[in-house]
Amino acid sequence: MKYDELIQLYFERSNALQAYWTLYVVIVGGLLAFSSLRKLPAAVTTLIVTLLFCLFAYENLDAILTATKQRHATLAAIKQSDLGSTAAEIKPVRDLLEPTLTPAAESSVQRTHLVSDLLTILGLWAMELRRRKNAGSLPPYGISPA
Repeated sequence: MKYDELIQLYFERSNALQAYWTLYVVIVGGLLAFSSLRKLPAAVTTLIVTLLFCLFAYENLDAILTATKQRHATLAAIKQSDLGSTAAEIKPVRDLLEPTLTPAAESSVQRTHLVSDLLTILGLWAMELRRRKNAGSLPPYGISPA
C-alpha cells in the first residue's frame, strides 16, 4: 500500500473506533435514563436489563479492541513504509503527522470499558435499590394522597 492509503486506513479505523464508543455512550445513557424514569421496583426487569447490557458491552468491547489492534497494525505499517522516490516530498508531512498518531494501548481501552461497564451496572442496581427503599412511601395503586 502507498503511504497515503495507509494514512487513510488509519483514520478510517479511528472513525470506526469513535463510532463504537459513541454507540456505547448512547446505550449507557439510554439505560440509565430508562432506569431513572421507572417509579416502581422491578428486580426481574433490572436483572434482564443488566444481562442484556453485559452482552452488548462484551460485543462492543470486542469491536473496540479489534479496531484498536487494527490502528496499531496500520501505524506500524505507516512507520515501516518505504516512500521510494517520493521520500523528499512526503518526509516533511511524515515528520509532522506521525508523532500525532498515538492510539491508546489495548489494556487502557479494555480497562476504561470494563470500569464503565461496572459503574453502569452499579448505577442500574443503585436505582433499583432506591426504588425499593422508596416503595414503602408510595400510596397503593388507584389511591391518591389527600
